[in-house]
This record gives sequence, C-alpha cells and structure tokens, in this order.
Amino acid sequence: MNRVICNPLDLAYRYQDIRPMRDPRTVHREAADPSVVLYAGRYYMFASMARGFWHSLDLVTWEYQPTEKLPPLGYAPDAREINGALYLSASRRGVVCPFFRSTNPLADDFEEVTPGTFDFWDPHLFQDKDGTTYFYWGCDNRTPIRGTEIDPVTFERVGETADLFGSDIAAHGWERSGENHVLQPPRTEREKLIRQYIGTDPFIEGAWMNRHGDTYYLQYAAPATELNTYADGYYTAESPLGPFTYSPNSPFSYKPGGFITGAGHGSTFQDRHGNWWHASTMRISVNHNFERRIGLFPAGFDEDGVLFCNQNFADYPTSVPDRAFDPWKEAAPQWMLVSYRAHATSSSSVDGHSAGLAVDEDVRTWWAAGTNAPGEWLQIDLGAPKTVHAIQVNLADHHLADRAAADADAVQLEWEVRGIFRENEPAELLVEASTDGHTWTTVHDGRDTGRDTPHLFVTLDRPLSLRHVRVTVGRLPFGGQFAVSGLRVFGRGTGSAPGVTAPHATRVDERTAHIEWEPVPGVQGYNVRFGLTRDKLYHSWLLYEQTDLDLRALNAGTDCWIAVDAFNENGVTAGTPTLAAR
Repeated sequence: MNRVICNPLDLAYRYQDIRPMRDPRTVHREAADPSVVLYAGRYYMFASMARGFWHSLDLVTWEYQPTEKLPPLGYAPDAREINGALYLSASRRGVVCPFFRSTNPLADDFEEVTPGTFDFWDPHLFQDKDGTTYFYWGCDNRTPIRGTEIDPVTFERVGETADLFGSDIAAHGWERSGENHVLQPPRTEREKLIRQYIGTDPFIEGAWMNRHGDTYYLQYAAPATELNTYADGYYTAESPLGPFTYSPNSPFSYKPGGFITGAGHGSTFQDRHGNWWHASTMRISVNHNFERRIGLFPAGFDEDGVLFCNQNFADYPTSVPDRAFDPWKEAAPQWMLVSYRAHATSSSSVDGHSAGLAVDEDVRTWWAAGTNAPGEWLQIDLGAPKTVHAIQVNLADHHLADRAAADADAVQLEWEVRGIFRENEPAELLVEASTDGHTWTTVHDGRDTGRDTPHLFVTLDRPLSLRHVRVTVGRLPFGGQFAVSGLRVFGRGTGSAPGVTAPHATRVDERTAHIEWEPVPGVQGYNVRFGLTRDKLYHSWLLYEQTDLDLRALNAGTDCWIAVDAFNENGVTAGTPTLAAR
C-alpha cells in the first residue's frame, strides 16, 4: 500500500449554499478549522461546515460520515478526549452553544450533555494529566484569547476567566493583515462593508493546547482565514492558564506560497506511533472568503522544546510511515512536480479559463470546459517521457450557483444566508496515461461510482514512464462544467537538479527582510527557508518564477537566517544559510 498523502487532503468536501449580503449567491465546497483526534484506535476529523465528520485508520484514507445530531452550522468544531469519552463543541457568534459527548462516533451516539452556559467563539477543550479540565476561546480583532477552568461534568466555569493574549502587530510581523501581509483594496461590496464594520486589525482565533513535558503550548491563528499568510503561532507557559510567553519561533505553521496556501487554525496531535502532526486550514477564497480546504503536515518538538511543522514542499506528496519516523528526513517522498507549465489542450474551454491555467500551480485559477456535457477532457504533454509515481486532479467549482437549486435548510447568519447540502454530489473522472498520445492506459476510473473527490490523488501501483496524461469527465456536481485548477503529475525527470544559489538578505526593519538572488539555469522554482538560527530553518515559502521576496513575517528583536533552495523536476539543491544583514 502506498502510504502517501498530498495537500489539500483528498476528502469529500461538502457543498455550501451561501447567499451573502450585497454579493451574488455562491455554491462551492468548504471545510476548515480541523480538529483531529486519535480516539479508540481511530482518527476523527471534525471541520467547519461539514454536516458530519471524517474518520481514518491510517491518516491516508478518510471516510465521511454524516450526522444530524451535531449542529450543522457551527464553526470551528472542537473535539478532545475527556475522561475516556469524546467531547465536542462548536460555535456561532453571539449564541450560547452546547457540548456533546460520544463513546462511539461511528454509531452516531452523540448526545448533548449541556446546552451551554455562556457564549463563545472558536472553542477548545483541554484536560491535563491530573484530570483538571480547561476551556479556551476567542475569535475577533478586539478581544484576547481567553481561558478558564471548567467542571468536566457540568461545563460550568470554575474560578475566574483569564485574558491570555491578543495581537501584537508592532512586534509580530506575521500577524499583519493582507496578502503577503500587505493590505489590498476590498474586492466586493460585501468585503468593503465588513472592513468598515470590523476594521483591518488581525483576527486572533483558533486556540489549541498541547502539553509536552512540563510545558503548555497554547496555539492560535492569525491574521485572517482568506489570506495566503493565514498561520498558527504559539505561546508557552508552566501552567494551563499562564502567564504565557510568546514564542519567537512563531508562526510554527506557515505556508504562504505554492499551489495552495494557508496553514492556520488547526490542531496538533500524535498518531498511534507517537509521531506529531498538525492539521490546518488552507485557502482558495475565490467564490467566497470561506472557500477553504484542509492540510496535514508532519510536526514535532525539537530538543529545545521548539514546536515546528515541516512545510517544505507542503503541497507535494508526503509519506505517512506506519511507524515512528523523523519528520524532517523521512516525511517527503522523492517525487517532484513534472507537470509545471506542461503543454495543455482540452476538448473546449470558456473565455478566461484556458487549459494552461490547469498547470500554472495556482489553485485559485482554473480551466473550464465550454459545456457541461459528459466526455469533456483535459490533456497535458510533459514534453518527454518522465517517471511518474502519482497524479492529483484538483476540481474547481465554476459558476455552480447558476445550476444548483437552493438548499431548503439554509438559515440566516450574521452576514449571509447559509446552508450545507445534505447529499454529496457525484463526480466521475477517468484518468489515463500514454507514452505516445495514441495508446492510453487507465490509471483511475471513477465512472459510474460518483465517489471521486475534488482533490483526487492517485498513487500508481508501480512507477510508469509516460509523457501524456488525460482526464475525461462523466457526471459532475449539479450538472456543472468540468473545471480543473490543477492537473498535477509527480515523479522524476531525466535531467539534473539545478545549481546552487546564494541569496542577498537585508533586514528592512524589525519585522521585514528583503531577499534577492540570481536566477539559476534549469530551475523550476525556489524554496526560501528561514528561522532564528542557521540550524533551525523551520519555516519556508515556495516560489515559482520569482527571484526576490519581501519577507514580512519576522518577529522584532530576533535574527533571521535564510537559505534559498533551487529545485526542478529532477530534485532540490539546498542553499547555504546566511544571516539577514541589518
């Protein structure tokens, strides 16, 4: 069995029906804010706007299970084991929200244990080793993350509520709002109104607590879910309610570049072998700000207690060994992207959505077929035979509001009417490969099953030497048009990895470094790694067709070491770390 995943995760994301104030209706898939727990030998994933949950035995293959016993429109569902049972809560702004208990989620045995005693937003439960139970919450740009001890039976607050921390954009560059941490004008009338009402300060949200040794790690997300810079940082303390000290290694989960960006508001957990993982929110945010997906990354704590995620090439295939493993040396298989800017053709296309947009490594652009008829196809030519190990087909939701009937269960929320379709609309894909463009071999056939997911990831039983890949559609959700944001092929080319590049890095100010480097012949892109010391470059930013970067994610009062790795379809050449000059 190939124990390999590729972000965004290959899940049956649920369709939303959203009718925003002053903006057109949209129908698109969504899942975000994942809570992942290992409970009774099985992994459970609860996510916003899912009308159910996913479960897995191996972190690779996930099965969706619907439930009507949990609130369908609760945001940021939190799941933790408390006294041997699984407890869950979710949130809606300004509403007192209930808590639920389950000992067998697959039997749909969720029962309400309390209707709630106070309102909260982005909840999180944590039980310490001595059985003492705590509750954390917060999600806005005005109030801090808060915490309190609670009674694990009644869920009443015990003692006083503590204000733990808020934003500090003067010192924490990564908390600054905006694409690449630079504010952009609002795209729509709705965004303009929300900005006038809310402002532009970062949202501090998505609390998650882990205890490692005798240290408590309280994690949080900033600055906003619709940005490429959405990330998770953390504070540490010697007790669950602090006082907390900011970690200058924040953000520990940060993915601003590559095919799909964003790595905020997540959960950090151990698998059955003791390996650490971090699940978090990844953004598309084209049809709607909350058009999001889920990513899963190897994580851990180093010898100095620093919490980290390995997000180098974090939307390339990642191994999930069935044993304890080194998250830096063993997680990523040696498969590179061999389809970047490949020659793409199609059966038809819509103006503004040409076939080339399926191979530009941007989940926010896509090819769309000219009709919604079964049999439309997209084909790419890799230019020469390549050794291929895996293929990922990423579907886009193209103008589905024009075709989907309104969801009858939709309700009015603060800014919009929202519903979640009960049924998972079918998708049927045929994926074929060829060496000559004439004789084709089937590598995946989802026709007549209706079970293909919007980020179908196919690992081949054995590597194939091939040059052409073709995807043909059968049925699609709501009878929509075939649209692909990324037809991505992974394997190896037949040439050599690129040469070495040496960056020139200058500290522009306490929160920003400007980095530039000379282009390397034969390069496909660059992976900029950075960190506080030369031996702990725990953060990264993947770039294509770019030889400079304004890195605005730094913390005041810290050094910044930087290395720029050059890569192509044949491999990665690591750069030498250099200190950003002041």
